[in-house]
Parts: sequence; structure tokens; C-alpha cells
Amino acid sequence: MAEQQPAESVLQFRRFAMAVCVIGVVVQLGLTAYYLGMGHKAQPHHVPVGLVSPAVERAEVAALLTERGYFRVTDYATSDDLQIAIKRRDVYGGVDITGAQPHLYTASAAGPSAANLLRTTFTSVVQQQTAATLASLARQGSRITVARAQQLNTPPPITDVVPLPDDDVNGVSLGFLTQALALGGTVASMGLGRLIPRTRRSWRRGIAHVSTLVLYAVASAAVVLWSMTWFGVGVTADRGEMLAIFSLISLAITASTAGAVAIFGPPGALIGAMYFTLGTVISGASILPEFLPPFGRYLGVNLPTGAGVQAVRDNLYFPAAEIRSHLIVLGLYAGVGVIVVLVTNMLPNRRNRTSEVELDLAHRLEGAERREPVKI
Repeated sequence: MAEQQPAESVLQFRRFAMAVCVIGVVVQLGLTAYYLGMGHKAQPHHVPVGLVSPAVERAEVAALLTERGYFRVTDYATSDDLQIAIKRRDVYGGVDITGAQPHLYTASAAGPSAANLLRTTFTSVVQQQTAATLASLARQGSRITVARAQQLNTPPPITDVVPLPDDDVNGVSLGFLTQALALGGTVASMGLGRLIPRTRRSWRRGIAHVSTLVLYAVASAAVVLWSMTWFGVGVTADRGEMLAIFSLISLAITASTAGAVAIFGPPGALIGAMYFTLGTVISGASILPEFLPPFGRYLGVNLPTGAGVQAVRDNLYFPAAEIRSHLIVLGLYAGVGVIVVLVTNMLPNRRNRTSEVELDLAHRLEGAERREPVKI
């Protein structure tokens, strides 16, 4: 009999170890496929750009820009209108071909990948047009002046309307900040999910739970905002607005995760894990939404991480941009999560059980009474 129990323990251990290995391999396979599917070959899809051109040249230039499906072209009357649209983040950049030379306008703060794509495409098209002009002149046996030759060989002007700051040359800071908020919010929600049920259900417990979530959101936002100053990121931004946006992002993550935990129990924490493991990849911080597959693009901007990244980027670098839609997404996650937490905490305990805190206290008191010596 004694030999049988160790044998059963060894068998259980092997089964458990095998299950852990299988689950780990499956999760790793799924995440690898997901990450590579989203970003291993990021291709632009209808990146919004602007065009200022004479009517007679518009069709030809627009066809060059849209032939591969990389760009979606919007017409503007003047280069000033184009730059205003860039500052509003209606477009990622654009080209003005009304002058003696084409002029490219970019916004690296909107995303270096879009700016590089515009610059590469623009340079390539200009070089092709220059080569075609020289070939045509050669076939005709024509000669050109030195001034004309210099004009053809002069690199076209490129203006970065909204550049990235010197302290964020790669534009990756937003991704790091979002990851920190997502991970911290998930851990906090899981901790509260374990702590709050240790008291009896009541409206007071619901208010306390929500108040704790709000206080944590503001505290985590303040920490993120403070840590940004260590590296010179966002030093020119409005501190009050940034604190409010970061607080809303944190509350959207923590409240929605806490709501899922309140409904589904510990498995609900997977919502927070999804924000961190899956949501940050498609948030638009490192890979712009227009460079993601359709599924990743539409899901990303409708998660707290994606809406948060877009709201922070616009507030930091594009103060004229409209961020209402991103705030609505964050507000919905935060609001629904808070309502679920309030309702589940206020519902009566179906089994009318004593709270875990009271049970623990009762057990301790009972043990103390047993240990107390009897007086004669």
C-alpha cells in the first residue's frame, strides 16, 4: 500500500508536467503565429496622403500613388491646406507639384514608417520622371542649359511638418508606455479581484472597489507621466491633459479586467493578459494601423491599448487633431467595467456565506480559545 501511493504521485506528476508542456507549446505556437502574422511583413494599405496639383496632372500623379493600393489620395487646393490637414492628422503627408519642383510634406511624429514610405515613393517617382525627361531630350538630340541640368539633378525639397522630438527619435516611446499601463493595470485588477471578495457584498464594497480602481488609475498615470520626464519625452505637452488621458487609459484597462474577473472569476484576468500580449502589438504604437492586416487594424483601434496610443500620440504631437472617437472607446471600456463591478458587488450573496475575512477571524479566535490554559 505504501509503495502504491508514491507510484500514483509519480504518475500524477508526469501527467501534470506533460499537460504544462503541451499548454506551453500551444500558447507559444499561437503567439508566434499571431505576432508574425501581424508584423513580419507589414504592408501599407490605403495610407491617407494629400495632393496639390494642377487639374491636368492630377490623374497621372494620383494613379502613380494608388496603383499598388498603398495610398489613399485626398486633394487640397494649396500647400497651406495640405499642411493644416497634416497637423490635424487627417493625412500622413502629401506632395505639392504646382511649383517648379515637386515638394514633399511628411509628419514623422505620426509614424516613421509612413514618413519613410512617402519619402521613398516620392524620391523614386521623381527619379523616374527625371530619367524620362533626360531620355526624351537625348532622343531629340536637344541640349539643355547648365541651370536646367542643375535643376534636374537637385534633390526635391522635403519638409517634415510635424517631426519627432530629439528625445524620441524612433517613435517607440508610446509603445513602451502602453505596455507599462497594460501590465500594471492587469496585475492591479487581478490583485483587487482576490482582495475585494474577502469582504461581505454590499453597496459599500462596490463603491470601495470602484474608488480603488479610480485611485489606482490616477496614481499609475502620474507615475507614467513622471517617468516620461526622466527621458525628456512629452516635456512640452499639457500635463493636465496627459494625466487625464493616461488615467482614462489605465481605468479602461483595470475596470474592464476587473469586470471580467467579477463575472467569470480568475479566468476573467485573461482579458488583461490579452491587452498586454495581443493588444500592444496592434495598438499602432510600433506598427501603424494602415500597415496591419484588416483584422489587426480594426481590432487594434477598438481596444483600450490602441485607442490609448492614438489619443496620446495626437495629444503629444498633433494638438489640432480630433481625439473624441478614441476617448469614447476608452470611456466605454471604463464605464462598462465600472458598472459591472458595482452591480456584482451589490448583488446579494446567493448562499449567504460568511465572508472570507470573517471566517479567517473566527478560525483564529477558535484556535486561541483552544490554546488558552484552563484556570482552576
